[in-house]
Amino acid sequence: MSDEKHDHVHGPDCDHDHEHGEDVFIVTDENGEEHEMVMVYTFQSQEQAYAVLLDRNDPEADGVIFRVEEDGDDAFLVNIEDEEEWERVVTIYNEIVAQEGEE
Repeated sequence: MSDEKHDHVHGPDCDHDHEHGEDVFIVTDENGEEHEMVMVYTFQSQEQAYAVLLDRNDPEADGVIFRVEEDGDDAFLVNIEDEEEWERVVTIYNEIVAQEGEE
């Protein structure tokens, strides 16, 4: 699912499903298939926000990391296209996961 189209991060006035307090996003993959994704984690790197989403119907699948870009009061999930940025973000996320596993 590395070539997913972007979707948006939303505020309290959105019309997305909020079952059990989850932020659910519909993400379309490279095959045109829609997946219900749940935001499970956010983190910062070099003053840029990133979000980790998991497939709501396949929680064992790998998470997907998106860059969060803001436009006024709206925020959008955007694919990370730059290889250097991707490597940096994955390294940071793996460090976060390792630290949480030690606790």
